[in-house]
Amino acid sequence: MSKKIPMRQCVGCGEMKGKKEMMRVLKTTEGPIVLDVTGRKNGRGAYLCMQAECLKKARKNKGLERSFKMSIPEEVYDSLEKEFEGHGAE
Repeated sequence: MSKKIPMRQCVGCGEMKGKKEMMRVLKTTEGPIVLDVTGRKNGRGAYLCMQAECLKKARKNKGLERSFKMSIPEEVYDSLEKEFEGHGAE
């Protein structure tokens, strides 16, 4: 019996991929929006492909805003981009 792979949709490109292949962006109860590398932290999560391109698309089409039902300041996107680069995303 094969294990079912949990699928998640990228808020940037809209593609469905396995949860393990994606980056989880997290809105914590305290408010800050961070990159959840472990995928285990508590909070509302949105998923992005491991490409910086998808983060740019999410920024343009307000994918994270829709997921978290709130407006997201530019500096949050800037810090996500920096974190993305730190995790070896192309």
